[in-house]
Amino acid sequence: MDTPETPDTLRAPDTLETRELRYFAAVAEELHFGRAAERLGIAQPPLSRAVQRLERRLGVRLLERNRRGVALTAAGETLLHEGRAALAATTAAARRTRRAGGADGAGRSAAAPNRLVLAVKAAASHELLHKLLDAYAAEPDAAEVEVLPSGTCEQGEMLRDGRADVALMHTPFNSLAGFDSEELTSEGQIAVLPAAHPLAARTSLTLADVADIPGLPLARWTSEDPGPGPEIHDQTQLAQLIALGRTAAVFPDSARAWLWAEHTAVPLGDAPQIVTHLVWPAHSRSPALARLVRTATAL
Repeated sequence: MDTPETPDTLRAPDTLETRELRYFAAVAEELHFGRAAERLGIAQPPLSRAVQRLERRLGVRLLERNRRGVALTAAGETLLHEGRAALAATTAAARRTRRAGGADGAGRSAAAPNRLVLAVKAAASHELLHKLLDAYAAEPDAAEVEVLPSGTCEQGEMLRDGRADVALMHTPFNSLAGFDSEELTSEGQIAVLPAAHPLAARTSLTLADVADIPGLPLARWTSEDPGPGPEIHDQTQLAQLIALGRTAAVFPDSARAWLWAEHTAVPLGDAPQIVTHLVWPAHSRSPALARLVRTATAL
């Protein structure tokens, strides 16, 4: 529930409320007051007044309004960027607080207090993950660890918005900027091909070899990834498409653990080493997370 409005005269010009940020972000993303009001579930006039009050208090114009619609000013672009981060931080704080107190996602009391959510890339680091979870479970007062599979580059966002407390991330694919981390392992890369494909008989390949295989485009993990390959939504889909001869993929060597009989893994001789890190928010003060980090570094 939103807090009651505070008169502008009682607010410091450098203080923002989450309600104001949500209202402004909706308008900035929709670039239309009517659509933003509908999205927020409020009437348009109070939304317009709220944004106007915010502009007066900050002393800057956030939006340019004309007959053609709404556009962001440079100040508005800045507030949208910073505001999104602030809203994500408040959401993350609420999620982690509920988990630390033993509440589930709906706020109800849960059976396992101080639960940790560990985000992992689907199909990667199987052996390491097994060792880590087994070693941590043997620690006194170990928290319950929920393993949350994710896409190739989703782990960082999951840490920022509070869906995860800790993650296994892989450089050079993932950026560790803004997080604390511990390096755990380093490994080579493989091309995962249909077992019947001619290249599957090779003892090694290069990145150039697999970048443009006729009739066998590399899979894409997001719609923004370049290339004609199919967009992948989960590991099972990818495994099936490779087995059917519709796509290929590049993975860390540890992905051999999930390969099917219809797959073949061929080492990529010129691919950079993949380094697996245990990663967590720099501001975390969770004792359960600290124990998990100590266990991981001991491995």
